[in-house]
Amino acid sequence: MSELISSRVDAGVGHIELNRPRVINSLNLEMLQAITELIVAWQTDDEVRAVELTGVGDRGFSAGADVKELAALLAAGDDWLVFLRTEYELNAMVRHSVKPVTSLMHGVTMGGGLGLASSAARRIVTHSTYMAMPETKIGLFPDAGMMFHLARAGTVGTHVALTSAPFSGGDALRMDIADESADGPLPAPLMDAAGDWIDECYASDDPSEIIQALERHSHPDAHTAARELRARSPFSVHVALRALRQAASLDIDEVLRQDLHVAERMVPIDFAEGVRALLIDKDNTPEWRHASIEDVPVALVDDVFVV
Repeated sequence: MSELISSRVDAGVGHIELNRPRVINSLNLEMLQAITELIVAWQTDDEVRAVELTGVGDRGFSAGADVKELAALLAAGDDWLVFLRTEYELNAMVRHSVKPVTSLMHGVTMGGGLGLASSAARRIVTHSTYMAMPETKIGLFPDAGMMFHLARAGTVGTHVALTSAPFSGGDALRMDIADESADGPLPAPLMDAAGDWIDECYASDDPSEIIQALERHSHPDAHTAARELRARSPFSVHVALRALRQAASLDIDEVLRQDLHVAERMVPIDFAEGVRALLIDKDNTPEWRHASIEDVPVALVDDVFVV
């Protein structure tokens, strides 16, 4: 068992604690495999009647998948897809576990960490919960099954998927990404803002129309969102919106299968450069494959989704 995972069975509850606090419990392949082994073993263990997922440290449950490790696998020519396949299969396993899983999403809960936690049957948030799907910042798309939830969260879900905008535990409750609060009523500022400008700007299925609507709108938050969207990988924005729209008619298992297919096609485009700029060199000046959202060929996006 990995030292990056702590586990115990106490009074019929199997506890899994992510134990990599220096990087806010970012999930590497070793951790994903260790959690998988525990979930599998406990399915048939009569001493375990429920499972609880938590994370060590005050900073958060998990900042997401260890994308630097994924980028290193890609650069080395190794089988990088095994990382994502393991991650997505674990998400499905948690969702379908015969022993009900509870996740405590305190502090930073993002990306693959949010995908794992949101797969639980009971999802608890707190006043400190700080969520986001930041994948378009690094040339990826919101994955780990999260498109299922974002596609059902209306225009706010579209805003989150495309811009990587953060949201609160209160927002998560109203977006059906969480079930209960450990701290009583929580504010939902992003959901409350929907009627001000989000509903109007994110109705289109065309990323070019969305960015133009944001730039034309009179609300200052729309202009901020437009600047954020301009900074994202243009290709990722296009792929994310297409994947989001398709997820609206898929069940969660179908979304996870779509995630793996899309990732296999799109990761070689902008992902390595996004990780370099944001997390390795930290110069925040990525050289994306396309200069702007308007420059991305629709045919290239179509190719990603060809089965």
